[in-house]
Amino acid sequence: MPDTRLRRSAGVLLAAFFALPLAVLVVRAFADSWRAPALVPQHFGLRGIREAFSGIALDAFANSLVVAVIVTAIAVAVGWPAARVLGERRLRRPGAVFVVLAMPLLVPSYATGNGLTEWLLRLNLADSITGLVLAHLVLVLPYVIVVLLSAFGPRVTVLEDMARSLGLTPLQRWRWVTLPAVAPTLAAATFLGFLVSWSEYGSSLAVGGGRELLPVILLPFVRSDPQIASALALLFLAPAIAALGLAARAARSPL
Repeated sequence: MPDTRLRRSAGVLLAAFFALPLAVLVVRAFADSWRAPALVPQHFGLRGIREAFSGIALDAFANSLVVAVIVTAIAVAVGWPAARVLGERRLRRPGAVFVVLAMPLLVPSYATGNGLTEWLLRLNLADSITGLVLAHLVLVLPYVIVVLLSAFGPRVTVLEDMARSLGLTPLQRWRWVTLPAVAPTLAAATFLGFLVSWSEYGSSLAVGGGRELLPVILLPFVRSDPQIASALALLFLAPAIAALGLAARAARSPL
């Protein structure tokens, strides 16, 4: 019993530690006036919320959501077979292939975006959703592959061989054996891919240009107007929290 209470107390303290900054963020979003050294705001209002839900911010929110969803879907679809081949070591030198895939992560994303902009301009894809999807995909795909790598290996192969010996078709094996076996890892990879794309600033700034995304809109307000920045941060948090909840549910739910 004492151990249980201790664990619960530690869990409550840890949750409070992470929730406190978010609570301050909520207060700051509604603080029309909060001058130091006061511990609480002098005046509350909705100026930050009105700005966060204005036309430009909502357009940026919609653009970010569309790009993140498309990028995540493509990254998972492409990353699955790539991770399977690398995880099962079907290649002679999987390490060399992985290094090539991970190279975009070794340089700042803005530099990667600048390099891609040259090609996207030639292809007439700059300042477009398609261009942003391609730019984000370069950065998201390695993360998805790295996470999915841990799902594939001898254990999954043995389970699939057993299912094959029982006469299951390839689709049945994938639906009833492979997918349930890798579901937690797949959920984590999907969540990480969405989060990386959703929060990507460097390549979005380099490639997007006139096509604003939410991180590009948010960052300038951090110094110039903390109230609007806090309100935009709350708007920014909503899809990320929803994606985390969906990923956690998908990882637990039987398929």
